[in-house]
Amino acid sequence: MYTVLVSATFQKQFKTLQKDLQKRIKSALKKLEENPFQPRSGVNIKALEGTTPQKHRLRIGDYRIIYLIEDKNVKVIEVFKRSRGYRR
Repeated sequence: MYTVLVSATFQKQFKTLQKDLQKRIKSALKKLEENPFQPRSGVNIKALEGTTPQKHRLRIGDYRIIYLIEDKNVKVIEVFKRSRGYRR
């Protein structure tokens, strides 16, 4: 099992989202506790190329959650709408 930790940036961004989307995100983050590497139903995961340390993207509809994995911790960095794009 992994522990999911969220950043202050994520918390701010999360609070601005609609309640139904917040529920979907919470559900997906719970699934990350099982295995943050493996894509599966309800958890669309992709490793982001060219990032150090290695970051991953979790897709939930039009929104993306960026996170990294350190030991048994999943550190959630931010959530944003797909149209914004990715930062390195």
